[in-house]
Amino acid sequence: MIEKVNPKHPDKISDRIAGAILDLAYKLEKEPKVAVEVLLGHGKCHTIIETTVGFKVKAIEEIIKRIAGDVVCDVVVVKQDEHLTRNQTGKIRCGDNGIFKGMPLTGESKKLSKIARGIYSRYPFDGKYILDGEKLIICQSNAKTSELETLYPSAVVNPLGDWTGGSDVDSGATNRKLGSDMADSVTGGGLHGKDLSKADVSVNIYAFLKAQETGKEVKLSCAIGDTEIDGKPYEEIVKLARDYIDAVGGFEEFAKWGLF
Repeated sequence: MIEKVNPKHPDKISDRIAGAILDLAYKLEKEPKVAVEVLLGHGKCHTIIETTVGFKVKAIEEIIKRIAGDVVCDVVVVKQDEHLTRNQTGKIRCGDNGIFKGMPLTGESKKLSKIARGIYSRYPFDGKYILDGEKLIICQSNAKTSELETLYPSAVVNPLGDWTGGSDVDSGATNRKLGSDMADSVTGGGLHGKDLSKADVSVNIYAFLKAQETGKEVKLSCAIGDTEIDGKPYEEIVKLARDYIDAVGGFEEFAKWGLF
C-alpha cells in the first residue's frame, strides 16, 4: 500500500518553496546553514527561515509568489542558533540527531510513481493517488472524472466528483507528505527545507540510495556533531547527497516528487 501526491498538492507547493529557498542559499553561500518551515493556505503563506545567509525578504517573496501564486507573504528570517553554527566550524559534522531507514523500492511503489507522473503530465493540477494491491484510488483536480475513468477503468476516481483542489481547498506544510517522498523508508526527520549538513537530508538520501544498491534494508542513527556514519566520513555522505540533489536539478526539483 503506497500513496503519492503530485507537485501541485499544497504540501508539495510548501516543500517546493522551501527547496527554492535552499537553491537560493547555495547560490549565495558555498556552505549555507538553513532550516525553512512553510505553511500555506487560503491566500496566505507563512515562512520561517533560520539561517546563516543574509536573505533579502523581497527575494523570498518572489520565490513564494512564483510557486504559490498571488498570496500574502509573511516572511520571518532569523539567525541560526549560535551553537548549531559553531558545530560546523572548521569541519563538516552531522548537523542533527536522528534515526534513518533506507528500503528498496517495491514494484507497487514504482508502479504508482509512474501512474502519478503520467496523470500529472496530462493534468498539471493538485492530485493524490493511492495503490493498495490491485485497488487504485485517483483524486485529481481540474480533470473530468469520466476521462480518468476511461484511462483507468478499474480505479476509484474522484469519489466526491469533479473538484478544483489547491491551497484554497486544503492548506499545505513542509514535510507533511514523507510517505509520498520516501515510500517505506520513512523514519524520523524530513527531506525538505534544510541544508545538506542536516542529517534529515543527507543521511536519508544516503540510506535510501544504499538500499537501492544493495537490495537490503538500511538502518542508521547519528548524534549531532558526528564526523562518521556507517563507517564513512560524514563529509562523504554530504557530498553524495549534494551530487544527488544536483543530478535531479536542485532542491526545488527534488521537492516535486521526493526520492521516487
